[in-house]
Amino acid sequence: MKVLGEKRNFLAVEENYSSYENSEIVIISAPLEATVSYGGGTKNGPKEILKASHYVEFYDEEFDRELIFETGICTLPELDFNGKNVKKSIELIYKETKKHLQNDKFVVVLGGEHSLSQATIKAHFEHFSNISVLQIDAHSDFRDSYEGSKYSHASVMARVAEFTKDIVQVGIRAQCIEESEFIKENQINTFYARDIRTNKYEDWQSEAVQALHENVYITFDVDGLDPSVISDTGTPEPGGLFWDETIDLIKKVGAERRIVGFDVVELAPKKGATISSFNTAKIIYKILNCAFK
Repeated sequence: MKVLGEKRNFLAVEENYSSYENSEIVIISAPLEATVSYGGGTKNGPKEILKASHYVEFYDEEFDRELIFETGICTLPELDFNGKNVKKSIELIYKETKKHLQNDKFVVVLGGEHSLSQATIKAHFEHFSNISVLQIDAHSDFRDSYEGSKYSHASVMARVAEFTKDIVQVGIRAQCIEESEFIKENQINTFYARDIRTNKYEDWQSEAVQALHENVYITFDVDGLDPSVISDTGTPEPGGLFWDETIDLIKKVGAERRIVGFDVVELAPKKGATISSFNTAKIIYKILNCAFK
C-alpha cells in the first residue's frame, strides 16, 4: 500500500515506524471543501497539519512516552475528490475508513470540512458496538439542510442523528433556534460553552464522560477551541474552550472510556501563519496518547 515517506508524513517518521504493516494507526487526509459558508481554505488543512507535525516532539511529558515508537503511525496520500460532488466524496471517505477498520487499524481522519465526519462516524458505528460520539465544536450542526444541501458542514450532526442520538456535544455557542429545539426534543447531551464558563456544572468534564458509552468516537471541529488557541478556521467563534481544559477532557475520556477513532476538521490555514496548524497537529498527537493509554 502506498504511504507517505518521512519528508511528508505525520511527525516526519522513518519507514520502520510509518509503514502500513508496522503501524497500528492510520492517518487519512481528506481535503474536502465543498460547502463552506464563510471563510475558505479547509482543503489545505491536512497538508498544513502534516507539515506542522514535523515540529511536534515525539516525547510527551504528560504521558512520559514516545508513542510513535510503540504503535507506529502510517500516513496515506490525500484522497482525491476531483470530479466528485460532496455526496460522492463522503461515500469515498466512508469506504476508505471502513477498509482500514477491517484491517484492525486505528483510523484518524484529517479534514477538510466537517461534512466528512458523517462518513467516518458511520463507519465506526458499524464496526464497534456500545459506541457514542463526542463532538467538540462551536456549532451544533443540527440544521436539516443549509444553503440547499443536506450534506453541508452545518448539517453533519443532523445526518449522524439519523442513525444515532448517542451524541455528547461540548463547547457549543452558535446555533439557530431549530437546532436548539432539536437538542431539547431529542435529549442530546449538549454542554454549552456559556454554561461551562458560568459554572453551571460541578464538574463538566466528568458529567460529559459519564454520558458516553464504553467506546467513543471523537469528532473535533477546531472552532470548538477559543480563537486565542486556533484562529485559522472558517467561523472563529469567541468564548470557546481553552487548551488545558480540552486536553483534560480527552485524557478523562481515554482513562474512563475507550477512544476508537477520531477526526479533526475545519482548520483553514492562512498563508504565513503557523500557530493554528501546529496546535492542531499537537492536538492530534495528544488525542492519540490518550487513546493508547
